[in-house]
Amino acid sequence: MQILDGKQTSETIKQEILAEVEQLMANGGKRPHLAAIIVGHDGASETYVANKVKACRDCGFDSTLLQFEDSISEAELLNEVKKCNRNEEIDGIIVQLPLPHHINEHKIIEAIDYKKDVDGFHPENVGRLYIGMPCYISATPKGILELLTRYHISTKGKKCVVLGRSNIVGKPTAALMMQKDMGDATVTILHSHSQNLKEECLQADILVTAIGQPHFVTADMIKDGVVILDIGITRVADSTRSKGYRLLGDVDFDNVAPKCSYITPVPGGVGPMTVSMLMLNTLAAAKHTYYPKE
Repeated sequence: MQILDGKQTSETIKQEILAEVEQLMANGGKRPHLAAIIVGHDGASETYVANKVKACRDCGFDSTLLQFEDSISEAELLNEVKKCNRNEEIDGIIVQLPLPHHINEHKIIEAIDYKKDVDGFHPENVGRLYIGMPCYISATPKGILELLTRYHISTKGKKCVVLGRSNIVGKPTAALMMQKDMGDATVTILHSHSQNLKEECLQADILVTAIGQPHFVTADMIKDGVVILDIGITRVADSTRSKGYRLLGDVDFDNVAPKCSYITPVPGGVGPMTVSMLMLNTLAAAKHTYYPKE
């Protein structure tokens, strides 16, 4: 069994990005600039955004953090997004989810200029992914494939089972893993209404879990030699920890890991890769890699 170290891999990628930004600047180019929008004061969301802002510094990017009270109206938030769209200094825009209940997330995502949608959530980017066109790929699925690539784990022709069908992780991961010249895998998506779930998981050469249920995947659900990428992360109360909680993945790591050929830990697995992939997408936006400058 080998650990897929997302934390170290992410640090390596950020150093590679920094070197490219320095070269870009030396050649008279523009410093990449990411704008992050957050609504309210959810602790987890604030931590995620703070990590993204720090990653911008590590990569030599400029960043703008726009934080609003959860009383902001949908119309006001849409206006703030449009301001970022019009700002030529800003290359990439992210809106931290979830948003308050009175704000329609789909409206906000669709309002982002798809050429600045470095989260890869806009329908334009989602659609282009499904038909194999250049686009911003959602950071978590992109991080999964990048981690597998850097550990020289072949996905071509492998049976990949994705546990979860969210728009942010499950669906785009399945699309990426089955896409020609990307994952090239045979993909099955499982969800809350799937039948024979255990039997399907036992068929997996590569198992991606993204359901947010601690220790859902047990040792009797996987075959020997499987590669597991655990995306789920849940805070569980733990009075013995200084923060009062600990983080658990979807996989019962201690009992499952001995059967795996490779597995990601939680934390320190795919999470850090998500941040570095967001940086890669922002660099691509600054370079107009996918969408040429008009």
